[in-house]
Amino acid sequence: MRITDTILRDAHQSQAATRMRTEDMLPACELLDKIGYWSLECWGGATFDSCMRFLDEDPWERLRALRKALPNTKLQMLLRGQNILGYRNYSDDVVDAFCRKSIENGIDIVRIFDALNDTRNLQQAVKSVKEYGGMCEPAISYTTSPIHNEQYFIDLAMRLEDMGADIICIKDMANLLLPMDAYSLVDALKKRVKVPIHLHTHNTSGTGDMTNLMAVLAGVDIVDCALSPLGNGTAQPATEPLVASLKGHPRDTGLDLEKLSEAAKHFRQIAEKLMQEGHLDPKILNVDTNALIYQVPGGMLSNLISQLKQAKAEDKYYDVLNEIPNVRKEFGYPPLVTPTSQIVGTQAVMNVLAGERYKMVTKESKALLRGEYGQLPGPVDPEVRKKVIGDDEVITCRPADLLKPELENIKAEIGDLARSEEDVLSYALFPAVARDFFERRLAKERGIPDDELLAVIAAAVRAYAKQDPHPLIRNTVDTPEHRVHFNVINPTIRSCK
Repeated sequence: MRITDTILRDAHQSQAATRMRTEDMLPACELLDKIGYWSLECWGGATFDSCMRFLDEDPWERLRALRKALPNTKLQMLLRGQNILGYRNYSDDVVDAFCRKSIENGIDIVRIFDALNDTRNLQQAVKSVKEYGGMCEPAISYTTSPIHNEQYFIDLAMRLEDMGADIICIKDMANLLLPMDAYSLVDALKKRVKVPIHLHTHNTSGTGDMTNLMAVLAGVDIVDCALSPLGNGTAQPATEPLVASLKGHPRDTGLDLEKLSEAAKHFRQIAEKLMQEGHLDPKILNVDTNALIYQVPGGMLSNLISQLKQAKAEDKYYDVLNEIPNVRKEFGYPPLVTPTSQIVGTQAVMNVLAGERYKMVTKESKALLRGEYGQLPGPVDPEVRKKVIGDDEVITCRPADLLKPELENIKAEIGDLARSEEDVLSYALFPAVARDFFERRLAKERGIPDDELLAVIAAAVRAYAKQDPHPLIRNTVDTPEHRVHFNVINPTIRSCK
């Protein structure tokens, strides 16, 4: 039985808002590389955006650094199918280029999922990963509903195998897969598909360790765990307890607890630092059974609380929790994972706060019911569809078939700020964030110290009000010595003359 450790990606994404820096990872890589993991998940998911937006790091540089530091271990990433790492569908040429550059820069295994389990949204990524020599691990987005029974997942797994899967992942993002159900599902899949089965769960509700163990007994090939300093809670079950539990068993992992303990020492210091910086809240280690009662992922719960605080409506929390299953049912039972968790959750908040259901509707809710994200698993309530999209036509083809090639236009749009194809892809996924990052990079290279950058920003803010009473229109400001590209949403230094 093999283990993938998520300490470099999902562990800190789930527990510490994806704030672990590359410099926090590299000192431990020599130890990690000697452990004998099946793979290390180290890239993709929210880390790409977070690198540029919050850490002032180039995600591609991170990948190259990790590849160099981990020569003996397979590196794994998470990809959102046709969404890549963003929040909309991208054209096939962008998906293809991203898969190619990910593999060229060091990724060995690409886990690919679609929030709706619409396999059409996986086709291009699966094709590209295999074409460029990567291992392809399409995922089942696990959830529970009248639609999502065991046979549904067996049928889906067989389709994924037919598409060319090298491995199939059961992706239990909300920690809803209970131990006995895990045994039954893994046992059934092992009888029906020939490729290895890889289980990914969390420990939000406290059942993750038992789910992993029952899956192991049923014959699962690989499980995701996280080293103990950032394991458990909203992250994956800790690595060390599972390794110890299987010692001497026919399914012994073969991993050395002393080597794991040595690596954990380093990440214990990093966890302490993340806590001091305010990114890691010890409360996330508490067992939260709301995930089981309301079938809502832990990250979605924290997002709901934030929305209600902004609206000064914290007292409506349980009303919203009760509304989420209603919206989900009316929307055709989408699994609650990015981006559908945000769409359903926000719509539930609007339904409660407006005092009338679907009086206010987000553009994302409209897009979901129009089929722009793909085919919903179950039937949509016809009255709700009418309220949300009126007489708009529902897309029945693969959504990406409606998209023209984008890559050349994106290259032209970002121009000389992009120095490589990797930069172009960063801009394709997160235009504003990437542009800001590239311009900060340029300013640093021109030798402007940080304190001067702050002074330039302050001068630009003052000049902004004088030069233009409508700051949303203007995006550059001239001061006596600098030209500052100024983004009112994220006002940090851009570039200089």
